[in-house]
Amino acid sequence: MSRLIVISNRVSAPTADQPGAQGGLAVALTAALREADGIWFGWSGDTGETGELKFETYDGVTSATIDLPEQDVEEYYDGYANRTLWPLFHYRLGLTEFERDFQGGYERVNRVFGDVIGPHIQPDDLIWVHDYHMIPLGWVLRQRGLTNRIGFFLHIPWPPTRLLTALPEHRRLVEALFAYDVIGFQSDEWLETFHDYVISEMGGSIGKNEHITVGGRTIRAIACPIGIDAKEFVASAGSSQARTTHARMVESSIGRSLIVGVDRLDYSKGLEEHFNGYQRYLETHPDAHSNVYLLQIAPPSRAQVQSYQDIRAQLDALSGRINGAFADIDWVPLRYVNQGFSRDMLAGVYRAARIGLVTPLRDGMNLVAKEYVAAQDPEDPGVLILSQFAGAAAQLGNALLVNPYSPDDIADAIERALAMSREERIARWRPMFENVRDEDVIWWRKRFTKALMAVPIPA
Repeated sequence: MSRLIVISNRVSAPTADQPGAQGGLAVALTAALREADGIWFGWSGDTGETGELKFETYDGVTSATIDLPEQDVEEYYDGYANRTLWPLFHYRLGLTEFERDFQGGYERVNRVFGDVIGPHIQPDDLIWVHDYHMIPLGWVLRQRGLTNRIGFFLHIPWPPTRLLTALPEHRRLVEALFAYDVIGFQSDEWLETFHDYVISEMGGSIGKNEHITVGGRTIRAIACPIGIDAKEFVASAGSSQARTTHARMVESSIGRSLIVGVDRLDYSKGLEEHFNGYQRYLETHPDAHSNVYLLQIAPPSRAQVQSYQDIRAQLDALSGRINGAFADIDWVPLRYVNQGFSRDMLAGVYRAARIGLVTPLRDGMNLVAKEYVAAQDPEDPGVLILSQFAGAAAQLGNALLVNPYSPDDIADAIERALAMSREERIARWRPMFENVRDEDVIWWRKRFTKALMAVPIPA
């Protein structure tokens, strides 16, 4: 059996310091790594001179990390990855920063990864590279002489051609993807926008069985939506901590209907827009005051990037205005919390919520929507309100799909969800739960690795 080699910006494999794998992605990949005696390579998250890989094996899973110099972190991670590619791929051209130093640092760090990791790869290893931080890595490994089967999965959207062509050296970036044998996208939409670029900008052709040809190189590109660890999350919803949290939420709600949003503090998540939509609901439904409240959980991220500082300041001000305008002596319409919580606690919050409000402006998938569905009581489920621009909308079509840019659309969906009968809520929830259960993170991993294993090994 071939070893599985996973390469990503950060490593989430379990260690002695953090014995639990971090998140559903980590659960799926660590299970595969354990089965295949593989290695998970990535950046340690620490700054320092790049030296030897630091290997650690814990619970049958081996991880290997390197430190990066501070300049590399600033240019590769804070710069090109998070101030150039992230906003551009999320359709936010106005927030995209084009700096030549950023691009240089990005390519330099990918070469460093290739130099450091390459010697540890065996000829029959299966290599799986993850996300926008590592787009050139397959090309780097090919330049180092590797002929292994190499796959790449993009966790975020692929932007329209007209947006992508705003990126200096955009063709160079896309050409690097053709070093991979299989490329995975979260949805058919992102796959189709990739097809459009390949045809219009590279003169490529789309063939049978998901194959794409440019020049003399043919690769396979597939839609492969990631899921959650559904079985484990359902178990979390029944844990003692989840039950305790559920009871706390019910008690503190005092009979009011809870709307919950759980989003990383990021401008792509539509937080300002769903605050505005909730405000519109309060404005147009004065009789509903004191009967409903919104709990928004928004852990901070990338605090060193100015655009993230700006969104936090905007949300602080907006939440204060909403509470100032509508609160009563015994009711606060919006609880806004800037910290993260454990999976078991979130499962309890989700189950207590009559509405899950998930309104990203653009999202590769959005696993919060799937977690909310998985956590519901089958006999009395809540209602998912979901942005039509989230990748998850293609699988969770029985949610109330909304345009997150429209406050009226969100307000109308809240009204409809609160009035929805139990029979309709069950009828909408059941097929969504079946999808979350059947197309979980293990299904996703097996679908991708099966496609990669099908690639003929070079003679």
